[in-house]
Amino acid sequence: MEPTAPAEAPVAFDPEARGPRALASHHNLPFVRLRDESIALDATKALPVHVLTRLRAIVYRVEDGRLKVAVADPADVQMLDDLRMSSRLPLDFAVAAANEIDAELRRLSRGQELLARADAIGEVTEVADDVTDLEAGSADALAPPSMLVTSIVVQASEDGASDIHFLPQADALVARIRVDGMIQEVERIPRVHAASVVSRVKVLAGLDIAEHRVPQDGRFSLRLESTGRLVDVRVAVLPTVEGEGVILRLLDKTRRAPTLTEIGLSNVMQMQIEEAIYRPNGCVLVTGPTGSGKSTTVHAALVDIRRPEVNIVTIEDPVEYRVTGVYQLQVNKRAGLTFASGLRSILRSDPDVVMVGEIRDVETAKITLEAALTGHTVLSTMHTNDAAGAMTRLNDLGVEPFIVASSVSAVLAQRLVRCLCMQCRDPYTATKDDLGYLGFSKAAIEAGVTLYRANGCPDCSKGYRGRTGIFQLLVMTPALAALVAASAPRKQLLEAATRESMRTMWADGLDKVGAGVTSVDELSRVVR
Repeated sequence: MEPTAPAEAPVAFDPEARGPRALASHHNLPFVRLRDESIALDATKALPVHVLTRLRAIVYRVEDGRLKVAVADPADVQMLDDLRMSSRLPLDFAVAAANEIDAELRRLSRGQELLARADAIGEVTEVADDVTDLEAGSADALAPPSMLVTSIVVQASEDGASDIHFLPQADALVARIRVDGMIQEVERIPRVHAASVVSRVKVLAGLDIAEHRVPQDGRFSLRLESTGRLVDVRVAVLPTVEGEGVILRLLDKTRRAPTLTEIGLSNVMQMQIEEAIYRPNGCVLVTGPTGSGKSTTVHAALVDIRRPEVNIVTIEDPVEYRVTGVYQLQVNKRAGLTFASGLRSILRSDPDVVMVGEIRDVETAKITLEAALTGHTVLSTMHTNDAAGAMTRLNDLGVEPFIVASSVSAVLAQRLVRCLCMQCRDPYTATKDDLGYLGFSKAAIEAGVTLYRANGCPDCSKGYRGRTGIFQLLVMTPALAALVAASAPRKQLLEAATRESMRTMWADGLDKVGAGVTSVDELSRVVR
């Protein structure tokens, strides 16, 4: 009988050789993508940040009296035992990518640091006589609501947030920030402190703290000493069934207006826009929904045409960028300065170029387009879904079609998409069928296109960093002008503009997908 060969020793599972999803499967644990979770700072109250950092773990959810904890290495039994010993609540473990855990730990640590120093470093100070003083040395600033508001504003500003939301819920006031167009939760404030936080914001904005039944609007300005930024904060208070909610819009007064080259225009489209804005007359409109970057594009155009021999005057609400060498007026309805009244005054001020922040009513629309017909270059914005929609919108406001056809020289519709992080984007080769379905050209399909997915790393956390524009440009030609003058419907205008070589926003976005700037998922989220 032949001797039996010795059994091979079991091969140890190597966590470095396989991804976190496989690691989770090996240990019969769920896998969690932390970038898809809304992880609040209050998770640190269940387990201290210093413990989580030492053990490289993160509490990503509290559910039914149990803590959901993500770890990078579930094979580390000592680490799991230390986590259990540090918590009064039972733990349920999951596996997450180590880089995502590290990114969340840095965010939580920074949030606690902001709360700890909010009353000591004076991040927020008075910048004008009529601006509320948030200086931390005052007795009021030492109160918890002041510390919370201050720390959240500072964190939001450092993260590049455009908005802060205080959303009332049954058990908490949830603080959320919007970064690169996406909302993420940063803090859950206990319900007992909700009224104090809302009152603090009301005091800063000069609102009535005793009024809880109707919406209120206000503003205040602040200086962040840690960064030197001047921030204008627009405040909206909404009475909801769960209590008062607050939305803060942050406008950084110190940020530089970009150029047309920096906003994501293709070379051909940039040349067409420059041709339109350098004409001695005519109206160039930028359209899109709220938060689509319209004001940024208009200011980029102003920067491009700004010269000593050109007199540029703007009327805005609010002034989002300070542009040297340009007269910039701020709408002040209480003083009687509206878009329409301000525009009338501007036209008596010898302007070459006029920028109207937004066309909202028939009076502003008519004055704007009449100015374009009388020897002025006019830039403005509107809320429409596409370029052709601007024509029908102007008609709906009451502007005669022949005036629209004669005055509008170009319409640029746009959206903003998030840019992939260049450090961690994940390349893959799409099938020919997929490329064809997306709309890539036959030449690109035959050549093969490398696409990229969002991944996530310590630099970006969720796979994206910053945003860029995708555009649709309608240049008014004689054929299109004839259709506009005849009040042609939007669909007919789109078909005619397409025959005149107008591209869709999807096609422009697809160029950026093919170049690895953004992902198919992000483009689909924004456009389709």
